[in-house]
Amino acid sequence: MSLWQRLKTGLKKTSNQFGDKLQVVLTHQTLDQGALDELEDLLVESDVGATVAQRLCQSLSRKKFGQEVTELEVRECLAEEIESILAPVDVPLVIEQQKTPVVILIIGVNGAGKTTSIAKLANQWKMDGLSVELAACDTFRAAAVEQLQVWGKRLGIPVHTAPHGADAAGLAFDALTQATKNNADILCIDTAGRLHNKEGLMNELAKVIRVIKKMDPAAPHHTILVLDATTGQNALTQAGVFKEIAGVTGIIVTKLDGTARGGVVIDLAEKYGIPIHAIGVGEQEDDLQSFDARDFARAIVGLEIE
Repeated sequence: MSLWQRLKTGLKKTSNQFGDKLQVVLTHQTLDQGALDELEDLLVESDVGATVAQRLCQSLSRKKFGQEVTELEVRECLAEEIESILAPVDVPLVIEQQKTPVVILIIGVNGAGKTTSIAKLANQWKMDGLSVELAACDTFRAAAVEQLQVWGKRLGIPVHTAPHGADAAGLAFDALTQATKNNADILCIDTAGRLHNKEGLMNELAKVIRVIKKMDPAAPHHTILVLDATTGQNALTQAGVFKEIAGVTGIIVTKLDGTARGGVVIDLAEKYGIPIHAIGVGEQEDDLQSFDARDFARAIVGLEIE
């Protein structure tokens, strides 16, 4: 299956909900205020925030108000405006190979898909010929460590671990020391995500970052936040908290195939402007794909690529 087909399939729940209801909205064909109000409600139901939904409808109104419109015309206009919102955050994750190792910190709440995303990224990097090492710094969740070890064994990638409950910052330091000795291209660090204890999480992440910087003042070179699309607008709250705690440089949005709330990606772009590196549309290793603003905008409203 092509990348486009996987994206289209992954966003089917969102685009189907949107498309089915759009047909009802446009029953009368003329784009009047009533139709625009219904369309705005529909966008909000797809977890596009109220401000963004209003912006999309205002753009459509400027172009088509009072005119007879087809469903295709509305989809095309919306896709164009959505693309303009997403284009500034369509930024690929580029590994600067002059740094050895490149330190990538992965953050996010428990259950967002951090460990799986790390495995998928590591697999891609390995396929690109880069040497990768992983550090399981969520030391208080045995399941997280074991999951990363299983992936490491499956992919043939070393995983640094420590006893249950060990200091995460100490493990990060040891992992970076060893990765440097091994001339690894990338060290990817998994972290805890206990948002119910914001102060504890902040202190732990701050300590990990502080210790890493003792070895390399420029590290971490990337701090990537993993967000679960199925949480809808909660993903925005999480983005705000982690941006404050750790200085997020990029975002990965997971589980888009399991939700009709794909519109939250548009809201993330509008509110924070943080680069979106990749999206997850399935469980397989190749189902994490680079974010493409145009493809996403067209897929989410149910259009094909031209």
